[in-house]
Parts: sequence; C-alpha cells; structure tokens
Amino acid sequence: MKLLLDQDVYAITARYLRTLGYDVVTAADLESSRASDEALLSMAQEQGRIFVTRDRDFGGLVFVRGLGAGVIYLRGEPAIIASVHEEFNRVLQSYSEEDLQQAFVVVESGRHRFRRLSP
Repeated sequence: MKLLLDQDVYAITARYLRTLGYDVVTAADLESSRASDEALLSMAQEQGRIFVTRDRDFGGLVFVRGLGAGVIYLRGEPAIIASVHEEFNRVLQSYSEEDLQQAFVVVESGRHRFRRLSP
C-alpha cells in the first residue's frame, strides 16, 4: 500500500508504517514541506497514494470543496500514539487500497470512522 504523509505526521508514525512494509513517502521526501494542502492532495492522487495527515482541515477540502480522495486523518496526541498506530494498522489491513483511495477515514485510539466519497 502506498502512502503520502503530510508534514504534520509524527516521524515515529512513518517509521512504524515502514517497519510494517508499507510504501511510505513524506512531504519532506518530496521536498514539499511547504506545499499547500491542495498541492499535497494533488500529489497523492497523481502518485496513487493515500494521503495521511493530522490536520483536520482536510475534511473541508475533501467534503466541501471536493478536492482529492483517499485521506486518512489521524487523531491523537503523542501520549496515545501507540494505540492510534494499532488502530491505523487495523484500518490498513481491513480495507483494500482501492477502498481507501475512495474514502475519508478518521483514526483514533481504539476506533475509526470510514466514509466513502461520492464519485
């Protein structure tokens, strides 16, 4: 599964995902740490990656403005990141890459919400 991590995603999350074997690229890897949210969503789509962020503004971009698809929004502070990681891994194993590329998923400690995007 191919993922693009926003600049606000913790480095420990990138390391965790890589140890699980996921194809992880960060905004910094693409020299796009200062890119706009819209540009990052566009990059993820162009590269066939699911976009991962901790920025709640992406819900508005996806649902209100109809930009992008395939967003996973991680909710959780460093103190509970291990349980958020466990739930994130559960999401990645429970849904196909195709399903996740057409959804907005909110991942929290111990639970997640999956919302399929309209075509």
